[in-house]
Amino acid sequence: MAGQGTPATALLAKRKVPHTLHSYDHDPRHDSYGLEAAEALGLDAARVFKTLVAEVDGKLAVGVVPVTGQLDLKALAAALKGKKARMAEVAAAERATGYVAGGISPLGQKKRLPVVLDASATGFETVFCSAGRRGLEVELAPAALAELTDAVVAPIAG
Repeated sequence: MAGQGTPATALLAKRKVPHTLHSYDHDPRHDSYGLEAAEALGLDAARVFKTLVAEVDGKLAVGVVPVTGQLDLKALAAALKGKKARMAEVAAAERATGYVAGGISPLGQKKRLPVVLDASATGFETVFCSAGRRGLEVELAPAALAELTDAVVAPIAG
């Protein structure tokens, strides 16, 4: 598909990871990017994951959790053997990842940040996450997502 290229899709192609891209018309008025993706694509929202950038002990890190839940900052810090976590400033998240908020993918980020994938992902054959642009999701096996991001898998959704 022309115009679909993002650093995330380039990484998937380069590493020859089996995946499927799903696009939909993004509505800028929608409250939640992740729930919008689930609704637009007719998916069980528990299989759609959002990528959230936080600071753990002052360093940026990524939590990948179902769009139906919240990121448990204490659990994220614990998974990364840190003490304290808080959500990162949007501008800092966009600078570090190279993506815009609402389209941040755990894949192909500009700076390689530590990633924690919520353990619920392992209960599905495939999961969905942003492919690096609002309105573009990638479907892939949770094990592939964890491998590509060197993710720690831990229960981090609240």
